[in-house]
Amino acid sequence: MKRFAVIGLGRFGKKLAIALAMSGAEVIAIDKDRTIIEDIRDQVTLAVRLDSTDEDALKAQGIDKVDVAIVGMGERGRAFESAILTVVNLKQMGVPQIYARAADLTAGQVFAAVGATDVIYPEIETAQRWAYKLIAPHIEEKIDFAPGYSLARVKAPASFHEKTVMDIQLRQKYNVNLVAVKRSDHNTRSDEDSIINVPMPDTIIYADDILMVAGSDLDLAKMPQE
Repeated sequence: MKRFAVIGLGRFGKKLAIALAMSGAEVIAIDKDRTIIEDIRDQVTLAVRLDSTDEDALKAQGIDKVDVAIVGMGERGRAFESAILTVVNLKQMGVPQIYARAADLTAGQVFAAVGATDVIYPEIETAQRWAYKLIAPHIEEKIDFAPGYSLARVKAPASFHEKTVMDIQLRQKYNVNLVAVKRSDHNTRSDEDSIINVPMPDTIIYADDILMVAGSDLDLAKMPQE
């Protein structure tokens, strides 16, 4: 089981620490605010009030032995300086994976320069995710596997009803690839034919089937909705 340290328990850090703990991970939650520590104490493995710029204090709580550390501290005034020093401490202690929360790309570049393995941009990522969801509401869920490219779940529109894969021409018309088909409940006769792992040219698509498709985010957004 991986051990996580979440340092800085603002809105992002607190929710992340609780979510990790609920998933069964061992979580050490750290903040300078006693009230926050008392509030989260029963929801994580260990909650500790300390100054994360103090390397000895971090080592005393075993932070040098965690697998992943997430620095979720604020970035206003001295908080940003403290976050940078915390990343430096974690790097010097040999923590394998260090994630730092950043509000913008400039802050992210600073964290990367001082040793962060990766940077989390909650505000930017949330805005981008919602923008895409508003532009392409027919995309139920997508998994990013490269910048600008995703594997997505799309409900087959009525215009696809009772047409074959060859008729629909997803690759030719929309530049996306059909990976699998999950029959909707009213189109399924048995559990055995509910999933089509390798759709063939003569596979028939029905309205409301779930199509797993892969392609660029721009092309996926252009797929028909009706």
